[in-house]
Amino acid sequence: MGSRILGLVREQVFSSFFGASFANVAFQIAFRIPNLLRDLFAEGALSAAFVATFSQTLAKGGEREAWRLANLVNNGLIIVLSVIALLGIIFSPEIVALLIRDVQIAPARAQLMTELAVKMTRILFPFLLMVSLAAVAMGVLNTKGRFGVPASASTMFNVGSIVGGLACAYLLAPEYITSTAVSLFNHRSTARDDLGASTAIIGMAAGTLIGGMLQWLVQIPSLRAVGYRWRPIVSFRDAGVRQVMRMMTPAIIGSAALQVNFVITMAFATGLAEGAVVWLNNAQRLIYLPIGIFGVAISTATLPVTSRAAAMENLDEFRRTLASSLRLTLLLTIPSAVGLIILSRPIITLIYQYGRFTASDSEQTAMALACYAIGLAAFSIVRVLAPSFYALRDTRIPMMASLFSIVINYAVSKFTVDYLKIGHIGLALSISAVSIVNFAILFFFMRRKLDGIEGPRLLSTFAKVTLASTAMGAVCWLVSHQIENNLGLDRLFARLVNVGASIAVGVVVFYLVARLLKVDEITQLTGAVGRRFGARFRRS
Repeated sequence: MGSRILGLVREQVFSSFFGASFANVAFQIAFRIPNLLRDLFAEGALSAAFVATFSQTLAKGGEREAWRLANLVNNGLIIVLSVIALLGIIFSPEIVALLIRDVQIAPARAQLMTELAVKMTRILFPFLLMVSLAAVAMGVLNTKGRFGVPASASTMFNVGSIVGGLACAYLLAPEYITSTAVSLFNHRSTARDDLGASTAIIGMAAGTLIGGMLQWLVQIPSLRAVGYRWRPIVSFRDAGVRQVMRMMTPAIIGSAALQVNFVITMAFATGLAEGAVVWLNNAQRLIYLPIGIFGVAISTATLPVTSRAAAMENLDEFRRTLASSLRLTLLLTIPSAVGLIILSRPIITLIYQYGRFTASDSEQTAMALACYAIGLAAFSIVRVLAPSFYALRDTRIPMMASLFSIVINYAVSKFTVDYLKIGHIGLALSISAVSIVNFAILFFFMRRKLDGIEGPRLLSTFAKVTLASTAMGAVCWLVSHQIENNLGLDRLFARLVNVGASIAVGVVVFYLVARLLKVDEITQLTGAVGRRFGARFRRS
């Protein structure tokens, strides 16, 4: 939660200082490919394949063999990803060209945007190596039962990106940063400054690289504490390394659907209005808040357990753990999706509408957020289901599902943009539709593989949570509508009251209706939270 909230702060900084300008668009383009590879490695193929193999090695071969595997994977990554980063730096112009589709701005500005994107892509490619090493560290610590430090490591990424980015931006363009900061403090809008923005944004790219380094370094003391010691050994023929590589190859495709689809979306978005890429990115960041808090967190905690169960061929425990994780994901993400749809405009206005980010930008971003939210539960469940296939050493099904979803996304994106002419709204809807299809395929085959996933209980939870979320959504809309009619959305106080009161009342309504409907997971969740805080209170 801390990481995702700081991630929002990071996007607030970008929006406030650069708005939906071409400089911000250039950064989003430059960051997309390293970030795509980051998600594939840090939260996808590498993480899933390594945790599954490391858990099996630890269970069957002991710590000595497990530490040897960790060193071999780490050192192999350094070699392979250094080469990839070097190639990325060399071929940055060609990579950027793939992400730009008929930019609808003046030719001179389009040329400057492209040059800026190429420059920042070259700065950001080494970021891939840093966060991939952090992913291995996270996998080791999670398997050893340490979740706090690796979970908070991404917080350090955001801290480095914000503090380091603004510091570097100030060194490069002090007048631009100072004037924007003063306008923010005085709640005034600022005039467009293309030259200042294009210089300052390079500092933000440098800060992102600093953040990636911090995400890795912060985990090193904990790695030493659990017994890991670095050794200069390399072997691509080791059985464990080969297993990780075998699992990763199709798993990269299996985990890639969402990120590749975002790349397709960006390519289409560059052919729309100048700010479309930024509107979609800001909405995507808010969607990643519940995905990161709930989907990734549940997946991270589930994978070591399911990997051990699979290694011991205990399918009953595997089924129970997975079914429980899916029910918990539904409980947390369905109300989140309804809340984001109903409160999209007040939330976007509260978070982003400052400095160089205008009311029109907020309106466009809010529409994208509501469309993304339709697929939120599917986004999160895929995060749980895909690694579960890897734990069973089945990477073929996620790979095929992802390939199918990528084809669908391209077709739907082209249809909504080129034929329906609904612009970035259609692109957001396309991502949601693709995620739902991806979920349906993975769920169908996992159900067949396990001979059921406690279907009746899962369906009951879905129905009850949806009903409770609908009641919550109706109350949230009523509260928000009344507050907006009386206070408006122009002042910060009114925005805080609108969002805060609506969410608070909505949470209470959801909890009460869920308890009335006897949703078992809400009782388990509140009980677990109560025990945890009760134990801390007693210790203090």
